[in-house]
Amino acid sequence: MGDEFLKEESRGADLSTVESQRNDTIPEEFPEGPYGSSVLSESLGKSTPWRDDQRPTNRFRYENRELHYGIERDYPGDDQSEETPGP
Repeated sequence: MGDEFLKEESRGADLSTVESQRNDTIPEEFPEGPYGSSVLSESLGKSTPWRDDQRPTNRFRYENRELHYGIERDYPGDDQSEETPGP
């Protein structure tokens, strides 16, 4: 499983928004391709190897937890922002 990841030299940390843009992968809107395209494509999904620090985004939480830390949601019992802030 370790050989599935792309080896990179460790660099200094960038701004958190830059690292989020680089490391958080988002699901494709149309993973099978544009409307009307052939269903038989070469491959679906990620076209490059995974890096060690890449991860899929969590669809059911705030995008930027640091901005919402300590703020309750409108619906009672649905608040999960008290988790540790940050990725």
